[in-house]
Amino acid sequence: MSLITTPYWWDSGAPLPVLPETPPKTTDFLVVGAGFTGLSAAITAAREGVSVTLVDAGVPGQGASTRNGGMAGAHPRLSLAATAKTWGWDTAVALFNEANAAYENLHELIAFGQIDCDYQHCGRVQLAWTRQHAENQRKLAADMQEHTDFPVELVSKAQIRDHIGSDQYFGALYYPTHGGLHPRKLHDGLMATALKLGVQIVQNCPVWDVSPYKGSFTARHKGGAITADKVILATNGYTSGKGIFAHLKRRVFPLPSFIIATEPLPAAQIASLAPGRRMMVESRARHSYFRISPDGTRILWGGRASMTPTSPENAAAKLRESMVQVWPELADAKITHSWTGNTGFAFNQAPHVGEKDGIHYALGYCGGGVVLAPYLGMKAAYRVLGDPRGETAYGLTRFQTRPFHLGGKPWFLTGANLWYNNVADTRETAQARKDHQNAP
Repeated sequence: MSLITTPYWWDSGAPLPVLPETPPKTTDFLVVGAGFTGLSAAITAAREGVSVTLVDAGVPGQGASTRNGGMAGAHPRLSLAATAKTWGWDTAVALFNEANAAYENLHELIAFGQIDCDYQHCGRVQLAWTRQHAENQRKLAADMQEHTDFPVELVSKAQIRDHIGSDQYFGALYYPTHGGLHPRKLHDGLMATALKLGVQIVQNCPVWDVSPYKGSFTARHKGGAITADKVILATNGYTSGKGIFAHLKRRVFPLPSFIIATEPLPAAQIASLAPGRRMMVESRARHSYFRISPDGTRILWGGRASMTPTSPENAAAKLRESMVQVWPELADAKITHSWTGNTGFAFNQAPHVGEKDGIHYALGYCGGGVVLAPYLGMKAAYRVLGDPRGETAYGLTRFQTRPFHLGGKPWFLTGANLWYNNVADTRETAQARKDHQNAP
């Protein structure tokens, strides 16, 4: 069996619609990027009666929106204390609390469009690879329970097997509001919803610059230019171009993530591996995240196989190694799919909704875009329209850059890759082995 290098999600889903490749000369509301963010922004504006044009550099959805793991989580990537250190305590608490509204927005979008995307309200566990990681989780759970409205439960080592059939972990955090879905089907549904609302969607039309012009904006693309009264940029990890795009590229850079899918496995084995049917993530530097496929037949395993480009075969070997460490019984399981996609990663590890020279944007999800991209796309649209519903704590964050990153290829990821995949991983592996040896 040859390795399939397109996403497992692409094996199913609606036929892609036939879309134009040339935008109109003028539009009221222009959205650049037709992933989750852009579609949500377009749907929001169209529901308010605005005429919207949505353009994508390629085929809509074939970026991160249909390449991710389909794991629906929305709270900040960093701990409450770390988030507060960057943005201040009040903003940190607001960001955690706003996760509840982000979930509600996703559910409302699915209900509004009557989208069948295999949504499962199954919760997520963050699994502690070492004793110190478990201790860090205890502190985070205490902070969240005392200061936020976001639900979290501490899982002891003795309770781990209620969630996962593995003895590799020393505890976990359980997020009961998290869920999982089929990202290709969600994107298909959002596309159908936007088209029904009259949004004009244009494919294979890269926009390389947007600039103010006589009270409106000019967006230059391969076939000419389009004039728009309002503009939202929603390009995330696939941002390229001049002007405002170059500004954003210095602050949000593409970080690859890799995922594999196993062959179909016996139902009894699936039940043994994942009795809780949770979405699952690890605390170790490999940043493994994994789940059961929506149809209940396969393991989908993602992670930081490399922070720089690598072949699907090399990525599959690295991810398989991590998977078998956790589930040795999968040593003989065949890998059918291996694919990659870009996350839009920000130096401060938080997305942002903002504007520059009147051009609005929402991006930088750092791997949390399944929920946050539709939510912040909606917020960006309301902000453009001057609607108070656009208020969000993610408007209080700010993108940072670094003097060593000028917006080109993120060369610094080569050094980071060596550190995380060698030094950090070696230390964590040794510490976990020592912790297991000293376990009572």
